[in-house]
Amino acid sequence: MARRLLLVLILCLNVTVLAQTGPSSMRQTVYVLRLKPGQDLRAELESFAKKQQLRAAYIITCVGSLNHATLRLANQSDYTRFAGKLEIVSLTGTLTQDGMHVHLSASDNTGKTVGGHLVAGCEIYTTAEIVIGEANDLVFAREKDATYGYDELVVKPK
Repeated sequence: MARRLLLVLILCLNVTVLAQTGPSSMRQTVYVLRLKPGQDLRAELESFAKKQQLRAAYIITCVGSLNHATLRLANQSDYTRFAGKLEIVSLTGTLTQDGMHVHLSASDNTGKTVGGHLVAGCEIYTTAEIVIGEANDLVFAREKDATYGYDELVVKPK
């Protein structure tokens, strides 16, 4: 009896979560990129976003490696360069033809991981396999937020 009650409770919780979030009817387009040795990760993402005229894109996943990385770390105005071969363990963010806000995490050969804002100077070592989604019914914009004075993401219907 207790087992059946637990099963019913779990099913009800799942239905409740589904009811709160609802199914998504948003249409999306998926792009797959493969970058090659020597290419700059940020420059290639910017070029791709402009070429495809992306309006509301987001990075789904990325794996690959870098010869070195340059990042803007949290609450820093200067960039930090990390030398040596690095594995890309995470790339996440939003991008449009007008700009991007992307973070990169990369690890060295000991597993030490660093992360921060993606800036120019992240050179591909062997490859970067990137999957990008675009929400076809939305537009991402950046508008000044009075809290800190930064241009922050604003999502609008297309």
